[in-house]
Amino acid sequence: MKFAIIAPETQTKKWKVEFEKQAPREELLIGYETDRPDEIECVLVWGHPKGSLEKFKNLKLIFSMGAGVDHILDDDSIPKDIPISRIVDPQMAFSMTNYIVMAVLNYQRCLYDFQDAQKRNHWAQFEFDEKNLKIGILGIGHLGLDAANTLYRMGFEVFGYSNSRKETIFPSFYGNQLSEFLNKINVLVCTVPLTPKTKGLLSAKLFNDLAFPTYLINVSRGAVHVESDIMKAIKEGKLTGAFLDVFEKEPLPKDSLLWGNPKIKITPHIASLTYAKESIRQALENFRRIENGEKPLNEVNRDNMY
Repeated sequence: MKFAIIAPETQTKKWKVEFEKQAPREELLIGYETDRPDEIECVLVWGHPKGSLEKFKNLKLIFSMGAGVDHILDDDSIPKDIPISRIVDPQMAFSMTNYIVMAVLNYQRCLYDFQDAQKRNHWAQFEFDEKNLKIGILGIGHLGLDAANTLYRMGFEVFGYSNSRKETIFPSFYGNQLSEFLNKINVLVCTVPLTPKTKGLLSAKLFNDLAFPTYLINVSRGAVHVESDIMKAIKEGKLTGAFLDVFEKEPLPKDSLLWGNPKIKITPHIASLTYAKESIRQALENFRRIENGEKPLNEVNRDNMY
């Protein structure tokens, strides 16, 4: 028994079915309770309990079943010499880009105004104009860059920002140019990974640097934003509204004030989904690479945290 899946029940069921299709001869542990921990050499994880991997003394690979790896790197019981790799799937980029485009277009074409008019049986023809958007993608990695390129090709004015310089088909900023980036935009799409540098990034400090009233779309991690600051910025007019897929606490508590704010749209962390077939294929391929003495594909840099 070399493999274990440690994840919430819904994902585990899908991944187990696909694993058995692709590796029918391999025995698979579901969860982390076993009397044979030394046999486990590869774990496929999403949101594992901290410390649950400690018993597996012969781990050769930890595979994140999502694009993010903060849930792994937060576990300081994991030895630093065990390689971590993550899923990089064009289908995930397709889903994320479609989600971002949907959120942008709903705002740009005033869909929420028309929905409100419908509730009042009101024919609102010619009352709401298309918005002139300057879209900033904060984080132009694999997912963010795909969305930025798509929006640019649709004819939108797009700007990007990343830690390091990137060659892009649209204007982009990097490093200490964050304020310059924020001065260009009136829609802010956040796709950054969660790291110590990005924790709480979407806060009053950043919102105060915006040059124009700005619409916020966050599809990164809930810990990247400060929900009380988002609501305050909306009240003050620094943000015109927000489309949020991630939250400080998930599931979003029923008593959260976000639910009732008419300028905030909410989805339950579904912007980019993990597809079982490709995830399992990449996990098995990376483990084979490890066994052959090669580096896994899409290995995580622990210092960068992505």
